[in-house]
Amino acid sequence: MIKFAVVGQGHIGKRHAEMIRRNPDSELVAVCDILPKEETGQPDIKEPYISSLDELLNSNLDIDVINVCTPNGFHAEQAIKILEAKKHVVIEKPIALSKHDAERIIFKSLEMSKHVFCVMQNRYSPPSVWLKQLVSQKTLGDIYMVKLDCYWNRDERYYKKGNWHGDAEKDGGTLFTQFSHFIDIMYWLFGDITNIQGNFADFNHQTLTAFEDSGIVTFDFINGGMGVLNYSTSVWDTNLESSLTIIGEKGTVKVSGQYMNEVVYCHIKDYEMPELAPCNPPNDYGPYKGSAQNHHYVIQNVVEKLVDKGTITTNVLEGMKVVDIIERIYQTRDKVWKK
Repeated sequence: MIKFAVVGQGHIGKRHAEMIRRNPDSELVAVCDILPKEETGQPDIKEPYISSLDELLNSNLDIDVINVCTPNGFHAEQAIKILEAKKHVVIEKPIALSKHDAERIIFKSLEMSKHVFCVMQNRYSPPSVWLKQLVSQKTLGDIYMVKLDCYWNRDERYYKKGNWHGDAEKDGGTLFTQFSHFIDIMYWLFGDITNIQGNFADFNHQTLTAFEDSGIVTFDFINGGMGVLNYSTSVWDTNLESSLTIIGEKGTVKVSGQYMNEVVYCHIKDYEMPELAPCNPPNDYGPYKGSAQNHHYVIQNVVEKLVDKGTITTNVLEGMKVVDIIERIYQTRDKVWKK
């Protein structure tokens, strides 16, 4: 039985806690949040409810792994503190807001001989698994062009006054909080990028965030081919899509839907499209939607790794590369655009 604690009891933290409760090989030992349990909507929670990470680490509770589900800007320091306490750590995306801080997590993980699990649950969606097979098996031949489109709604219902969303130091930016899952899929499939150029704008978040809401980013893949990322949170009322189009030597595919959950086009030489399992629905936060409800796979991966010595689905080096790519895109942004 793997014993978990969860730090942060917002939307995602509650989901982590519930997935741990449902896993037959895991036990939720405690949850932690600076807000009282009544303010997080859990007055009747059964597990010990602790008000700080320090208090949790200084408790006598038997804990194997701690899940960090706090605002982005706290991830790195909290993860390092957990590793120093000789606990494994699960870090919600992004693992940090800079490559430097991600490297500090890696160093501490190696120093303490403890595992770091990065939450990139879209890798478990059937279209993502299928795309990985296509690319790994060279079914598409050489990759010519890749287009990643991320068009979501994030308005005043999401960026509420007093919330950490939209804050430069706690949030980090649109790509970190909204679209890092899809940048992870792109990196997972095609590898690192170079020759980054971009155009950025803030169309309707002037009073809501400290950063851009939209961008058009072009780049080359180190492994060959060119790519473009189009993204925006200025879509009116509801999410439009997150889609990936791949133009290859031997065929073309497009995966679309609100969170890359539907194969809408597949035309490949001497290839028949298989029937894929249905995707899980998106995380539902009332007025807005998130990525797929795949966190149970993340928890199961932690259990399998710690019990059976399996493979970590998204390791800390991959988590660092996603941060690195976003940081380099934002370095390009800061040269050509100011809020």
